Amino acid sequence: MVSYIQIKGKIIGVREVGTGKSKRLVATFTDDSGTIDLVWFKGINWIKSSLPVGEEIVVYGKPTLYGNSWNIPHPEISKKNETSSIHKFQAIYPSNEKLNRNGLNTKNIAKLIEQLLNSLKSIDIPETLPESILNKHHLINRYEAYRKIHLPHSNEEAQKANFRLKFEELFFLQLELLLRKRISLQKIKGLIFKEVGQPFMEFYENHIPFKLTNAQKRVIREIYVDLKSGKHMNRLLQGDVGSGKTLVALLAMLIAVGNHYQAALIAPTEILAVQHFETIRNMLSKMNVSVELLTGSTKKKDRKQLHERLKSGEVNILIGTHAILEDTVEFQNLGLAIIDEQHRFGVAQRAKMRKKNTSTPHILVMTATPIPRTLSMTFYGDLDVSVIDELPPGRKKIITKHIFESQRLTLFSFLRKEIEKGRQVYIVYPLIAESEKLDYNNLMDGFEAISRAFPMPKYQVSIVHGKMRPEDKEFEMNRFIKGETQIMVATTVIEVGVNVPNASVMVIESAERFGLSQLHQLRGRVGRGGEQSYCILITGDEISKDGLKRMQTMVRTNDGFEIAEVDLQLRGPGDIMGTQQSGMLDLKIASLVKDGPIVTLSRDAAKKLLKDDPRLEKPENYPAKKEILKILKEKPGWQGIA
Repeated sequence: MVSYIQIKGKIIGVREVGTGKSKRLVATFTDDSGTIDLVWFKGINWIKSSLPVGEEIVVYGKPTLYGNSWNIPHPEISKKNETSSIHKFQAIYPSNEKLNRNGLNTKNIAKLIEQLLNSLKSIDIPETLPESILNKHHLINRYEAYRKIHLPHSNEEAQKANFRLKFEELFFLQLELLLRKRISLQKIKGLIFKEVGQPFMEFYENHIPFKLTNAQKRVIREIYVDLKSGKHMNRLLQGDVGSGKTLVALLAMLIAVGNHYQAALIAPTEILAVQHFETIRNMLSKMNVSVELLTGSTKKKDRKQLHERLKSGEVNILIGTHAILEDTVEFQNLGLAIIDEQHRFGVAQRAKMRKKNTSTPHILVMTATPIPRTLSMTFYGDLDVSVIDELPPGRKKIITKHIFESQRLTLFSFLRKEIEKGRQVYIVYPLIAESEKLDYNNLMDGFEAISRAFPMPKYQVSIVHGKMRPEDKEFEMNRFIKGETQIMVATTVIEVGVNVPNASVMVIESAERFGLSQLHQLRGRVGRGGEQSYCILITGDEISKDGLKRMQTMVRTNDGFEIAEVDLQLRGPGDIMGTQQSGMLDLKIASLVKDGPIVTLSRDAAKKLLKDDPRLEKPENYPAKKEILKILKEKPGWQGIA
């Protein structure tokens, strides 16, 4: 994206171009590096008479590319005799046509701000950071920063002011998160799981389906250290698709059961909950551990019996959906609550799980959506983070190809060959019905086209989308899972959790319509068996620069964390985390996309400050304490540091 620029130079020529409504005024502006056109479409006669041809001026505006050359439409001009700021940088302030008509253009707003800053003294903009932090990070003081962000004499001054104000904003954000985490630990006494217990050892030694990766072993150790420490566990488990999070979750639940507590696993969809239930029940089939399922589809009679068995303690592990959060669901002694796909749940749901026992159960939240480190530190700063960064051995890398619409017949030929081998295929569309605005293939047209290309009775095709009745959706899903259909035509309802090891091809139609994270999640639905799997990204022949970068990233790498970093650069934090999570941020100058190194520096500084002075009682830390109390004043829990 092109930003505003400021150039010092001279106008060397003026001309009028075009006639009637297309008439415009064009001035050729030059400096030591070359020339650029300045263009006006309104007020041509007045502007032409006022242009200082041949004089040194400062021009500022936003360049646009017209044809093969750059120009600056309706730039603002500072003449040497109009301002003493000719050799300073010109600040750019948002304005609009109405403000401009009333004299509040960028230049005049800058003058007002300069007058205001000149009337202020350093006492009016007091320091908020301790001297030790200012010195360590070479930060200018706050008063200087406010002056130099608006009135810099050089690029270096502007950068120093920028860095100082970004650091301050991120420092207090991180300090708030760290204080909340500490207050939570102080207030909530953790259940103590003294040993891993007999169920864990029996499963680990006799029934574990495959050898744990070193990453899984490390994460289990991190979880167990929390569980036996006496502190309340509040941990985020990140793991790429297929990394083995479910097995880690089961081992953690067996530790709870071995210490005479119950465990619960809550999933965002019924399909995923049923899949977790069947997987875990099969793994524990030879053990004396009771596993039950609770979803919105559980019959009233069965639900009543389940509630009774849960309250009496007969049920060791409960797996389900949001239905577990209902007030009627009572445990005898819930010790561990696991929330799968954390980004699908809000903080309120986590809080509800905490209230399922008189003593707060430990909380483990899991996500298969890799989160860039800067976002993890910010959005989940109150959680400890574990990462499974290793896939189980024997998994073959999924081959990803980007093709265009014109290559569809070749694709169909490839799909037929895979189906002849006994494999199954997903074909995912971004839309359910035709859109008037967007010229993209939609699900219903796609289903008809696929049905013609793969006719019955030789081929069986399922269709699944969000507008279907839950029972119809489940019926079609189960047909595919059982291998009764070879092709699943679907929307992104299959993005999370469907596990069909026999599916070897994921075709994503109009792939440019999907974000990187979603493309990566969809790709993770294949590659779960021992056979080579493929992900085919189909786009239109014309694709945007960002769209092409997404396709190239997917083809280049299977690393979810690398993909998440690119996604962050392209989309920003709000889109990645969702509005529910991103709403916590109100950053005025810092950017989680561009300022990752400052996020890390500010968090380290905040951690060191609290380590050296946990209650911020030292006189030199009073400015920081005053500021953080102001930030927390209307938020719960601030009294813990007062």
